Amino acid sequence: QLQLEESGGGLVQPGGSLRLSCSASRFTFDYYAIGWFREAPGKEREGVSCIGSSDGVSYYAESVKGRFTISRDNGKNTVYLEMNNLKPEDAGVYYCAAGIVASGWNDEFEYDYWGQGTQVTVSS
Repeated sequence: QLQLEESGGGLVQPGGSLRLSCSASRFTFDYYAIGWFREAPGKEREGVSCIGSSDGVSYYAESVKGRFTISRDNGKNTVYLEMNNLKPEDAGVYYCAAGIVASGWNDEFEYDYWGQGTQVTVSS
């Protein structure tokens, strides 16, 4: 079973940056697409970004395009989410997930494995 662990969350001021990491243990995850989702209090979980398994094609929610960048290092079994120009509405718990995504990269049901999440707080 694939196990995922997120790290890199924290408190940042508006306009600041964070880099989240999603690391897989026990097995390599280059077979899977990796997605990032976030969940804010009172809101549904939403897809933020996804990177494909073999082709590395990336997808982004409209709200983060131009500010977030997803990348993967299969040699390190790690996917990164670089977040710049953070806004208060970016705050929430960020989860990474792995799956064989056939369609709908932002559909959480496409993903089979989930991490525990890391908190991102954007506040002055």
